Amino acid sequence: MSAPVQIGEAARLAGVSAKMVRHYESLGLLGGVQRTDSGYRLYAQADVHRLRFIRRSRELGFSMTEIAELLSLWGNQERTSASVKRIAQQHVDDLSRRIAAMQAMQRSLQQLLQCCSGDERPECPILDDLAGLHEAEPQPCTKPCPPAGH
Repeated sequence: MSAPVQIGEAARLAGVSAKMVRHYESLGLLGGVQRTDSGYRLYAQADVHRLRFIRRSRELGFSMTEIAELLSLWGNQERTSASVKRIAQQHVDDLSRRIAAMQAMQRSLQQLLQCCSGDERPECPILDDLAGLHEAEPQPCTKPCPPAGH
């Protein structure tokens, strides 16, 4: 690609939707995009590279604020790699906290599933827990698990 392209082609080349291109532009993540006399956006090769950078950053779960900061560093030849590493490390730390929280949720739900007989009776420890009838973490279930398929 050497000549500027319209939004659909830029989106295709970057692997994002045209709607996301417009969204990223509205957030200021793309510089001043050229426009034709009739108002159509024209994207240069550098814009497509920025869109790919944004897409990959989103795939790794960076926030829009973090992406804006990373884009700024990417375009700054006087940046330090320590600045980039700090952002990435903060993101990894946040991901670790979120994963631990999700694993705790999974353990709680697995425990509730073990306590639920899953039969025709209306009693349900899962609904009781959701309704706040258990003040603390659910206690280990002492009844045997129901047979498979029940």
